Amino acid sequence: MSQIIEVKVPDIGDYKDVPVIEVMVKPGDVVQAEDALVTLESDKATMDVPAPAAGTVKELRVKVGDKVSEGTLVLVLEAGTAEKPATPASQPAPAQTPATAPAAATSVIEVKVPDIGDYKDVPVIEVMVKVGDAVKAEDPLVTLESDKATMDVPAPAAGVVQALRVQLGDKVSEGSVILTLAAAGTAVTAMAAAAAPAPSQASVSPAPAAPSTSPAPAPAATAPAGKAHASPSVRKFARELGVDVSKVAGSGPKGRILHDDVQRFVKGVMAQVASGTAPTASSGTSLGGGLDLLPWPKVDFAKFGEIEARPLSRIKKISGQNLSRNWVMIPAVTYHEDADITDLEAFRIQVNKENERSGAKLTMLAFLIKACVKALQKFPEFNASIDGDNLVYKKYFHIAFAADTPNGLVVPVVKNADQKGVFEIAAETGELAKKARDGKLAPTEMQGACFTISSLGGIGGTYFAPIVNAPEVAILGVNKSAMKPVWDGKEFVPRLMLPLSLTADHRVIDGALATRFNVYVAQLLADMRRMML
Repeated sequence: MSQIIEVKVPDIGDYKDVPVIEVMVKPGDVVQAEDALVTLESDKATMDVPAPAAGTVKELRVKVGDKVSEGTLVLVLEAGTAEKPATPASQPAPAQTPATAPAAATSVIEVKVPDIGDYKDVPVIEVMVKVGDAVKAEDPLVTLESDKATMDVPAPAAGVVQALRVQLGDKVSEGSVILTLAAAGTAVTAMAAAAAPAPSQASVSPAPAAPSTSPAPAPAATAPAGKAHASPSVRKFARELGVDVSKVAGSGPKGRILHDDVQRFVKGVMAQVASGTAPTASSGTSLGGGLDLLPWPKVDFAKFGEIEARPLSRIKKISGQNLSRNWVMIPAVTYHEDADITDLEAFRIQVNKENERSGAKLTMLAFLIKACVKALQKFPEFNASIDGDNLVYKKYFHIAFAADTPNGLVVPVVKNADQKGVFEIAAETGELAKKARDGKLAPTEMQGACFTISSLGGIGGTYFAPIVNAPEVAILGVNKSAMKPVWDGKEFVPRLMLPLSLTADHRVIDGALATRFNVYVAQLLADMRRMML
C-alpha cells in the first residue's frame, strides 16, 4: 500500500530563506531512501534534502532560486511505489532466515574521527549511511569539510550500522564518535544476504544450502541509475566550474564522485575544445562524448538600464579559449618577490642620456629579458614543457612578452635572446610592440616561446597572478616600481622596488624551486654585474 509523504526542509539551524540551488528530481522519478532531492546553500555551507523513504515523486513544490526555511514543503512523495516486487509463491524459500541463522560472536565498534591534524569543530557535511545499513571495510560513512579540504571517515571493518551519533551540520573533532558498528562474521553477512533481493527462478535453479566456512562479502551499494553520488561540497565545486555533475564518472568508493573526478572531467572537456574536436559550451551545448557544461546564464541586461552590445575582437575570442584551457588544466601557484632596481634604473637613465643623439634607448624590459634568460640557464626546469609522460628541456631561449594593443593582448617573441645584447633586445621589443599595435605581427613572430614576461609597466598595481601560457611552465608578472623605505641594517633608506609575480606549473616546479628562481632574478636586477658570473 502506498503512502503520501510531504517532504519538508529539515532542521537547518538558525538559517532562514535559504536558496534552492539545485533540484535533482522531477515528477515521476523513482527514488530510494536517502537519495538527494534538492540542494540548499547558505552563506556557510550546502546541504542536500534527502528522501525519507523509497517512492515516486508526485509533485514538486520548489524550483531553483526559491528560498526556503525549516518546514517548507519541498515535494510530495508517494512512498512504497518503488519497492521491489514480493517473492513469487513458487520461489523456493531461502535455506536459512536471520531467525534461524547460526549465531556468531558480534563485536561492537565505536567509529571515531581519525587524526585530522590541528582542525577542531569540523562540520559534518554528509552522512552516507543509516541505521541497519551493511557496509564493507573502507566504505565512506560520513564526510567532513574543513576550510581547506573535505575527507571521508571510512568504515574500519565490515558490519552493520547499529546507531548514528552525528547528523548533518554537527561539528566534530579528532576522537568524536561517529557511529557504532556491529562487526561480525556469519551473523552480519547472513543479515546482509537476507536483505538482498532473491534471484529470479528463471535464471537460477534452487540448490540446497551448503555450509560455508567464511562469511560472504556484503553486497556493494551503488547509486541509483541516473543519480550522481557526490557530497554537497563536490556538487558546489562542480557548479562553480559550470559542470553537470551527473555526467562525471566517480572514482571513489561505491562510484562516489570526488573533487579530482570533476577536475579530470573539466580537463577532458577543455582538451577537446582546445583540439577543435568539440564546440565551445557558451550555451550549454554538448562538448562531445556526451559531455555537457551547464549553460551560461542568460540575462536581459536592457531591463536594468541602457546598454550597448559590441562583438568580442578576434584576438579576445582566441585568447579567451586559450586562457580558459590553461587556467583549468594547469595547477598553477604564484610566488611574489621585490627586486631592488635603484642602481639599475639610475644606470639605465644615465646610458640613455649618453645615447640621446643616436636614438638608442634601453628599457627595463630589455634588462628583465636578459635576467630571465640567465635564470632559465641556471634553472633549466623553467625552460621545459610537458609532453605526455616526458619533460622536454629546450636548449634555446626564446622569450615572449605581453604587448597591449587596442584589440587586446598579443604575445610577440624575442628569439635567441641569450645571443643578443640589451640594446638589441630593446630595439627588437620596440619594433615587435609597434607591429602588434598596428596588427601586422606575423604568426611566426608569436610562436616558439620558452618563457613569458607580462609587464604592466607604468600602468600601476602591486602584484598579480598571471596565467601560464601552455606549453610553457612559468610566466613572470611585473608591476610598476615604487620607492619604498628599506632597512639597511642601521636605518631606513629609500629604494626603488620592482614587484615580481612568478606563476609556475606545480607539476614541474615546486615552491622551493620557484622561490629560488624569483630571488635569483631579483638579485640579477639589483646588481647586473652578476650577469657576468
